[in-house]
Parts: sequence; C-alpha cells; structure tokens
Amino acid sequence: MVKESDLKKLTAALARHRELQEKLADPAVISDQDLYQKSAKEFADLVPLVEAHQAYEEVGRQLADVRLMLEKEKDPDLREMAEGELRELEGQLASAEVRLTDLLNPKKQEKDLDVIMEIRAGTGGLEASLFAGDLYRMYTKYAASQGWRLDPISISEADKGVKEVVFSVSGKGAWKKLHLESGIHRVQRVPETEASGRIHTSAATVAVMSEAEEVDIQIDPKDLKIDVFRSSGPGGQSVNTADSAVRVTHLPTNTVVVSQDERSQLKNKAKCMRVLRARILDKIKQDQTQKEAASRKAQVGSGDRSEKIRTYNFPDNRVTDHRIGFTIHQLPKVMEGWLDEIVSALLKAEEESEFDS
Repeated sequence: MVKESDLKKLTAALARHRELQEKLADPAVISDQDLYQKSAKEFADLVPLVEAHQAYEEVGRQLADVRLMLEKEKDPDLREMAEGELRELEGQLASAEVRLTDLLNPKKQEKDLDVIMEIRAGTGGLEASLFAGDLYRMYTKYAASQGWRLDPISISEADKGVKEVVFSVSGKGAWKKLHLESGIHRVQRVPETEASGRIHTSAATVAVMSEAEEVDIQIDPKDLKIDVFRSSGPGGQSVNTADSAVRVTHLPTNTVVVSQDERSQLKNKAKCMRVLRARILDKIKQDQTQKEAASRKAQVGSGDRSEKIRTYNFPDNRVTDHRIGFTIHQLPKVMEGWLDEIVSALLKAEEESEFDS
C-alpha cells in the first residue's frame, strides 16, 4: 500500500502533469521558446511517474477483478487458475508499488549517480594534511576495488600530505556506497614527528556530492567570474609557461573553484564547472535536509559535514563510526580501501531508519 505521504506527492505530480499538458498546447507558450523548453522538460520528467501510476492502477484493477471472480466462482479448476493468477498479480502489484515509490522519492534514484568528493585537512596542522592524504589514498583504493573510475580535479599539496583534494568517482553504485562518507573524519595516532610518543588527534572533512548535469543546475554565464593563471605543482610543472589553470567564481553564492590538473585551459574550465554545479546542487540539498530533519529523527544522522562521523584510532587498531556505534578492529585494512563492512553497516542502518524517506 502506498504511504499517505507518497499519495500526496502523487496527487500533486499528476495535477502538475495535466497542467503542463494544457500549457504545452497554449500558442502563447509555444511562441516563447525558453518557456516552452522549460515546460517540455518538466513534462518529460513527470512521464515516467505518470506511466508508473497507470501501471500500478491497471494491476490493481486486474487484481480486484480476480478477487471478485474468486468470490463467485464455484468450479474447482477455475478457482485454481484464478488463485494462480491472483498470486502473480500480487507480485506485479508489489513491483509496481516499489517502482512508483522510488519515482516519488528522487533521493532513492541518486544511488547510481556519479559523485564529486572533496577532502580538506582540518585541525591538526601537518598531521591533518597527512591524514587527508591517507583518506584520499583510501578512497582511491576503494574505488579501484569496486571497478569505479576516479579522476582528480584539483589537488593542493602540503609538505607530505594534502591541504585539499577534489576528485570525481564514476561507476555503478558510486553514490549509493559513498554518500554517507560526508562529515568530519578524526584520526588518533602518534605522528612521525612526535619524539615523546604522545598520541595526537587531527581531523579532515569529507564532502560527497552527486554530480549535477547542466539540466539540473542552470548557471547564467553573467554570474561567473573566470580567471586564468599559470599552473603550479606536479600538474603544472611542464606547462608553467602558459596560463592553463582556471579559477571560476560564482558571484551570487561566492563559490570559488580552481582546477589546474589539466594542461588545457578548456579542460580545466570544464572541471571547474562540474565541481561548481555539484556544490550548488549540494547546497540546495543540504538546505532541504535541514528542513526535513526538524520533523524526523534519523539513526544514521543528517550527513551534515559539521558532524564528527568516524574515528580512526591507530593505537587500538580501531575504526568507529559514531552515527551507528559500529566498530571494526582492522584499521590497516580499512586504510587500504577495505570499506565494504563499514559501508554495508551504514546502508543497513540507513534503510532501517528510512533515512532517505
């Protein structure tokens, strides 16, 4: 049975679909190409939901007919056939309901999206930069184990680690398995430079954003300030005679993105725009999540990056995810990209708490 909250969404979506259908036949709208294209896209986006609803309703009607037949039918052979059809239709109805529910809850559809991840060194100075570099290597190895493609977008290096690294991950299940990594990751260990053997605590912040397409986030070129400059560091050593690095500033939100990993200015600009769209979409989602969080409690947490989500304790050989109280005593394997056990525990907790609902 479709939940009442989903029925309200469905009623609104079907009404909007009918409204857009009439709108697209209006000569005034047809003559306004910008409005027509925008309305046509919104209409097309609603078609899968409308079709899923029609399929759900049709199976429901067939099911009602078979049940009515069973109430009246006395012939044993016909009843047996009807009961078999009833079981088949009940299975079809369950599948149709899942499809409808998924389409009514877009967050569930993000599970196959590509992602953009950012890791920034936090408190802890050099040790925090080292830890940020360790996390980057951990996710690189995890991506490789999953058969995903990982592409660096920008890296700001420190003496031995990284101050900030931005990269994309693409492949089936990337969003599903990585989206709960957002938050503050804390490390407890004895730094290489610590002569007394004292344990230090440092931190790094991880951000995971679903990659946005141009149709998802439309950015007015007039809202952009684009600067070019000479690349520096490993990505720019052989191209530092040309202005190939790009800095893009989105003026309305003061969001700044830099890319200098590519030798081509155009490629660096394209990478900047990918990150910019992802950041703006993420901000919209974060705002929505904060509103939703006020009316419900989630076991896994909101995924807010201000929350401390995980501790990597080297002396105890322990990794603890604080959101679900999950601990594993195989820290070296985790740092080598062995994240499946942690990810599985998080996804199970998310499902049980209806985190995405």
